[in-house]
Amino acid sequence: MNKNRHAARTDRNEKQIVKDLRSLGYTVETGVNDIFVGGKGISFWYEIKDNRVLNKNGKIKESEIKPSQKMLRATWRGHYKIVSSVEQILRDMQETFRKFNL
Repeated sequence: MNKNRHAARTDRNEKQIVKDLRSLGYTVETGVNDIFVGGKGISFWYEIKDNRVLNKNGKIKESEIKPSQKMLRATWRGHYKIVSSVEQILRDMQETFRKFNL
């Protein structure tokens, strides 16, 4: 990695989402495309997009997702999801917990 690399720009809603998740007792790691969240022994990787990139149906516009993020989404064998709210994260995590009876 380049020693002179500056931290990537964070989306406006990232700090609040991290704060909300931590207040609920989840482990959150930031600075790695965008956050890792740990809960009930499972790690979740979330790319956070600002609400301004949502289409009229509330979905993230594909044009707002970088090619590298599309590639990661298509090839990563662990958990990786692109979201725009803490509600989406919590819903996704709960679905996973139910799937594994946790």
